[in-house]
Amino acid sequence: MSPPNLHPAPLWDLRLGDCVEGMRALEDASVDVVVTSPPYNLDIDYGTFADNAARGEYLEWCDSWANQIRRVLKPEGSFFLNIGASPKNPLLPHQLALRLEPLFRLQNTIHWIKSITVKTRQGEQVSAGHFKPINSRRFLTDCHEYVFHFTHRGDVPLDRLAVGVPYAHKSNIARWSHTGGQDRRCRGNNWFIPYQTIRSREAQRPHPATFPAALAEQCLKLHGLRENMTVLDPFLGIGHSAIAAATCGAARFIGFELDPVYHAEACERVAALSAPTCGADPGLFD
Repeated sequence: MSPPNLHPAPLWDLRLGDCVEGMRALEDASVDVVVTSPPYNLDIDYGTFADNAARGEYLEWCDSWANQIRRVLKPEGSFFLNIGASPKNPLLPHQLALRLEPLFRLQNTIHWIKSITVKTRQGEQVSAGHFKPINSRRFLTDCHEYVFHFTHRGDVPLDRLAVGVPYAHKSNIARWSHTGGQDRRCRGNNWFIPYQTIRSREAQRPHPATFPAALAEQCLKLHGLRENMTVLDPFLGIGHSAIAAATCGAARFIGFELDPVYHAEACERVAALSAPTCGADPGLFD
């Protein structure tokens, strides 16, 4: 389970409890990067959280945690919000982005591509990735989600080449000055990151709506890795963002999870990376 090139483990702070109450205990402007994926309000079967609120009630709830993120995020910090939709509910990501606009500036919109079919130069159709098929005469299978990159003012410098890709035609290395002579170009805002193939969902991915650690890792690298970096995930789930923080050498990771089963799984996963203390006081926010 240990990711490659693992840096020294962060100071772990994985707390069992409500993230809004938990974040109120954090200092102002104390977090460098937030990478998170809240419940989508698409009636997903979580263990504890009721994912079927009325739309207005759901957006008001989003206001509560977003205001806390705004308070704890440093002036030059980045907030990466992963949110998906469903064929019957396609407007939710955009409604949430607009709802948060008074609190943040939407600096980038990233499309997380889970599955894609392309035509090779030889004309062959090749499919890669994984998706959940649907049986419908009206809707296409949904193979992507959004990652909205919010900042306080919309002007945070990024390390674009940290998640860059090599040039297909090497003559472009000297042609474009922004490469600095590197064989590296901006990846763009379409990120193909498939789920890893698993044998047992219950054993290997015991959460109905998680994102790969690689997605969070790319967000952290895009923001720019630095010393003493603090990463926050208000909706920890089973801990993939914590694994990404360890891989990227973050100094501190803070996570909140309402469900005790998911929290225990997250603690077990990061325990495989080091020997953290998960939730100094698990009942602190009960």
